[in-house]
Amino acid sequence: MSATGKAAALPASAARASGARSGLADERWRPAEIAFWTLALLAMFAFPGYRVLGSQILITALFALSLDLILGYAGIVSLGHAAFFGLGAYTAGLLAVHGWGEPISGLLAGGAVAMLFGFLVSFIVVRGNDLTRLMVTLGIGLMLYEAANKASFLTGGVDGLSGVVTWKLLGMFEFGLVGTVAYLYSLAVLFLCFVVLRRLVHSPFGLSLRGLREGPWRMPALGASVLHMQVKVFTISAGIAGIAGALLAQTTQFVGLEALGFTRSAEVLIMLVLGGTGRLYGALVGTAVFMIAQDYLAGIDPVYWQFWIGLLLVVIVMFARGGILGGIEMLVARVRGARR
Repeated sequence: MSATGKAAALPASAARASGARSGLADERWRPAEIAFWTLALLAMFAFPGYRVLGSQILITALFALSLDLILGYAGIVSLGHAAFFGLGAYTAGLLAVHGWGEPISGLLAGGAVAMLFGFLVSFIVVRGNDLTRLMVTLGIGLMLYEAANKASFLTGGVDGLSGVVTWKLLGMFEFGLVGTVAYLYSLAVLFLCFVVLRRLVHSPFGLSLRGLREGPWRMPALGASVLHMQVKVFTISAGIAGIAGALLAQTTQFVGLEALGFTRSAEVLIMLVLGGTGRLYGALVGTAVFMIAQDYLAGIDPVYWQFWIGLLLVVIVMFARGGILGGIEMLVARVRGARR
């Protein structure tokens, strides 16, 4: 190769090395990831009596995943994310009540409505500091909750939206009480959304979001529009939350007013912090641990089960920095350091 050819090849190799170091090339599926999704599929066969609970865990995990996108990667805190979850649920539910119960199109409609609403309110949410965002998102969620409560002729109010009839999935698989179709459907939707978000956070846009989280005052110096990035990621997050809500309406064939409630927003935030923010898998692990512990402890102690949940949260926060996955990473690092 000539000197000119070598000089031309150097920048390309340097760019590839820089991309690998920056995380752009870190998209290969690791054995632990493959094992995780394989176990999620096998759990349906290993615990046939818990398929309904399993589908609820998968749906809530998708909701937590949407929150992780804005909190863990962009640093946008929210206490009213259930607004988008509930919008997706009511959209799919109302479509089914009025004669259109096709699952996939209803799912997309729920995500689209939530995404549109997320885009409209994002210009208000992203302005200000963390405390301002907490109050604004909380206010939006409360207003939407009361609006749905007031419009009982449409939403059913406190009695909920009943009469939701979901058609057979792909025209062949009927949603039943056993929960097999609901579990597989929820797992498939969760996995597809996870793949999209995984690709997103490893893209240049995802790296920009991390820069936005770590130092928002520095990003404009790099030529990045902070407002545009925040609006874009908030809109995507709202759409994913809407899909999760629509999934809940279709699998349970009921939409309650609590889908828009503050409790749901607070619980999903707890689940995310429990698993670890900014990791994607933290949302999935935190949701599974929280909901399984809740079901188990409520069965043992129906009255004081929240005490044990609170104790679990305190222990995780005090001794596992970065949530469960952060604690595991620290433990693995210590074991490796001891061996060396």
